[in-house]
This record gives sequence, C-alpha cells and structure tokens, in this order.
Amino acid sequence: MTDTTTTSKSVATSETSSALVSEQGRTTIADTVVSKIAGIAAREVAGVYDLGGSTARAVGALRERIPGSSTNHGQGVTVEVGERQAAVDIQLIAEYGVSIADLATGIRRNVVDSIERMTGLEVTEVNVEVQDVHLESESAEPAADEEPRVR
Repeated sequence: MTDTTTTSKSVATSETSSALVSEQGRTTIADTVVSKIAGIAAREVAGVYDLGGSTARAVGALRERIPGSSTNHGQGVTVEVGERQAAVDIQLIAEYGVSIADLATGIRRNVVDSIERMTGLEVTEVNVEVQDVHLESESAEPAADEEPRVR
C-alpha cells in the first residue's frame, strides 16, 4: 500500500518553495544585479563589439572619462525581474562578418546559463536587438603622418 499523503505533500512543497523563496525566508534580487550579470555574459560572446544603442554608448564613453567612475556593465541591457523569473532585452553592436543568428544563439545560451546559475531565477526570454555592425575601419585612428583633409 502506497502512502499518498506523503507524496502529495512533497509535491506541494516543491511547487511553493524555490532557491529564492523557502520556509526560512525570501531572497530578492535587484534588477541592476541581473542586468549586470546579463551584460557581462553577453560581452563574453565572441562577435559582440559593444552593448547599447548609440545614445547609451555615447553616455557610457563620457562616463568612463570621469576620474573614479566605473564601467556600466548593464549598458544596453533591460530586465524585468519577478520573484522566480526574469526576462532580458539586449541591444548590441555586432562585429562585421559574424553570423548574427549564431551570435544571438550564443548570447542567449550564455546569458541564460549565467543568470540561472548565479541567481536561481528562471530566464523566460532573452531578446537580442542588433542595432549596428562594427567595421574595423570605423574605429581605426588616422595615422599621425597622414595629412588632414580639411585645414
């Protein structure tokens, strides 16, 4: 004879408790924490030149010039965090020549793995918006011996 009372009680307990919500208390994770984790994880993927749209990158460049300031790892990342789940939106600039479909897949995999491992939150979606493609020639500084085109 099987004891169904014990089985139904353990199922009910596992549904209501998680790594973040348990009988001993509740853990709350701020949006900025998840945003920073997602930003770092996205930057780790080969083919990502930078995160954020043009305005966010311009503000980030100005911010980094201020002595004592730190890099905003959450730049270009928007998150919604609930008690047990998170959703992530990432804006980025891709390196020219990289397969954008493969890049998006790699970003999703790395962001989901990092957030779930570090926070215990279930990631419901990672939306990737590629806003531009970076060409190596765009970031090259003119050589010192080149004549300026305008005087």
